Amino acid sequence: MSAAEKPVAFLDLAAQQKRLGPVLKQRVDAVFEHCRFVMGPEVAELEQRLAEWCGAAECVGVSSGTDALQIVMMAENIGRGDAVFLPAFTYTATAEVPLVLGATPVFVDVDPDTFQIDPVHLRARIKAVRQAGRLTPRAVVGVDLFGQPAPWAELRSIAEEEGLFLLSDCAQAFGAALNGRPLGREAVATTLSFFPSKPLGGYGDGGAILTDDPERAELYRSLRTHGEGKTRYQVMRTGMNGRLDTIQAAVLLAKLDFFKEDLARREHVARAYDAGLKEHVQVPVRVADSASAWAVYAVLLKNQAEREAMQARLSAKGVPSAIYYPLPLHRQPAYQNHHDGEALPVSDDLATRILALPVHPDLTDADVARVIAAVRG
Repeated sequence: MSAAEKPVAFLDLAAQQKRLGPVLKQRVDAVFEHCRFVMGPEVAELEQRLAEWCGAAECVGVSSGTDALQIVMMAENIGRGDAVFLPAFTYTATAEVPLVLGATPVFVDVDPDTFQIDPVHLRARIKAVRQAGRLTPRAVVGVDLFGQPAPWAELRSIAEEEGLFLLSDCAQAFGAALNGRPLGREAVATTLSFFPSKPLGGYGDGGAILTDDPERAELYRSLRTHGEGKTRYQVMRTGMNGRLDTIQAAVLLAKLDFFKEDLARREHVARAYDAGLKEHVQVPVRVADSASAWAVYAVLLKNQAEREAMQARLSAKGVPSAIYYPLPLHRQPAYQNHHDGEALPVSDDLATRILALPVHPDLTDADVARVIAAVRG
């Protein structure tokens, strides 16, 4: 990298603010005018627009994607003695929530090409837990990892056959589609995250829950506000403080106005990477009949040593990279004692070879070319 060249940004929120500035300012200024900073009108407006985007009947705004997962599991009374099946190769929140509620995460291996939960291994894991008799299978969490859809047809079939609650952790994939339909209705409940790095990200924490079940939606709304009933001081159940801030809702409303264009730009960047890198690294395998939100563009190297060399070369050329995830969940110190020892070879292998490249709508074509050139060496 020459002294005159600026490093490529892995995530460029400053450029995003400059591009969306007037709309963002208008939206946030409106909040300061009405001063309803908690559960202001922007929250209800955002809920309506998110539901319309996905075609869902109900949307409940909450304080984070993690709290969205917790509220959904609390509503199902998932707790001590229950088994929650989830992929080993994902972010910690997916496994953290069952443990917080006293349940046990049961880690399932993933597909080596798409990185999504492996339905064949899921069936085997459910069977083994039933035979062991120590835990009661209760739920399956499908994670739409990196912006691509999980194998929802297979997961719905398994959940129905086994009598399990099906939950979609769509934290990284709002804006993605499967079979021509936006993600958001693939499971009984779908949880979203609006962490700043997500395709639709706020300027702080935020999340939402989508469902077609009005009774569950009413329960989610109660749980997000301390379990309240018809009035603020009527406490019907043990809940939590999981409300979405009005300012975050305002930011997200501003970004929604540009979201289709941002998704198109992410797809443009991903296709440029596909074309420029496919002879040099293993580029992402696209899930059939889907459109990705490209929260992460992750390539695979031959081994850990090659990845380390690649990262060093990229850094020297001003190109950032990241590892999602350096350890699968069953190897994390917090979860090792909760894992039953089942071998998860695909998740273990991916953790040593995966490398994420910058993918966001504010990358210029020149930035994309620099990334491709740096990877190709």
